[in-house]
Amino acid sequence: MQSTVQTNMRREIDEIPEAAARLLDCSASEFVAAGAALRSKDPAFLVTIARGSSDHAALFLKYAIELTAGIPVASLGPSLASIYGARLKLGGGAALAISQSGKSPDIVAMAQSATRAGATSIALTNTLPSPIAEACNHPLNIFAGPENAVAATKSYVNSIVAGLAVLGEWTGDEELKRAVADLPKRFAEAAKLDWLAFVADVVEAESLYVLGRGPSLAIANEAALKFKETTGIHAEAYSAAEVLHGPVAIVGPRFPVLALAARDLSEDSVVEVADCLKGKGAVVQVTSNKATKAKRLPFVETGHPLTDSLALVLPFYGLAEALSRTRGLNPDAPAHLSKVTETI
Repeated sequence: MQSTVQTNMRREIDEIPEAAARLLDCSASEFVAAGAALRSKDPAFLVTIARGSSDHAALFLKYAIELTAGIPVASLGPSLASIYGARLKLGGGAALAISQSGKSPDIVAMAQSATRAGATSIALTNTLPSPIAEACNHPLNIFAGPENAVAATKSYVNSIVAGLAVLGEWTGDEELKRAVADLPKRFAEAAKLDWLAFVADVVEAESLYVLGRGPSLAIANEAALKFKETTGIHAEAYSAAEVLHGPVAIVGPRFPVLALAARDLSEDSVVEVADCLKGKGAVVQVTSNKATKAKRLPFVETGHPLTDSLALVLPFYGLAEALSRTRGLNPDAPAHLSKVTETI
């Protein structure tokens, strides 16, 4: 989705393919080392440490790790270490900390605690050197480059790409490795997709839902945050398996719903819910050619269920940037937000 207005956010969306290629080229040896450390440790579990968009990247990697490596993944509340001083029994596991700035005190404190407890710890950060890098056994530079828009885009994507690359080395999954290597090309295709058809449906909206399932739920969480940050619309993300269990009560005529379906085993269930909500009068658009009632949005098929989900975020970012401007806002400088948030 190309724009004649070159906001920082739009430029950074367009830089994602290049940033991903740079990451895969510059961090290849670090991926191998981190994967070898995880393979040697053979952790019984993995914990993630992150906030905001980084936490949405961690959720994506949770699904990827559980589906590929077959071990459970849990998100730790950073305040366990920074405020409560809890000592967790993590010696049998691994820890993944994600922080673009690498210096939020609570993230650093939790990463330090996990490392001290004996977890094999990996940091994904856009800033080296940094406190988060020093706190972990294996710091990885995600090489997203300078990101000037307040809303994270390429750093979010590169965090996931780095995590998938480590996962491929850890598990020896050759199919995943090939799919990750192919991502810069797929991202270039996805960045050109036009989701502007959704703008007309939501430009006057006050609330909307974003749906996903499995890895695409992590993309839905990121999308809901970006809707709030850049457009001022109150957006909530739900699993397509949960939205009918209560949240559907406020879905009425013209209520906007964006359903993110990937080419994986969850696609049919996401489409079924999208068509169901369309039947209730909602305005629903879905990234699947299987929909019979909901409008269809274009997508890129990457040939792998994990990277297929990830590619959905690029046209979404383009949608959010364009919708922000359509609503008379500046996507580069959302109200009340700063680029780096440091929490205790």
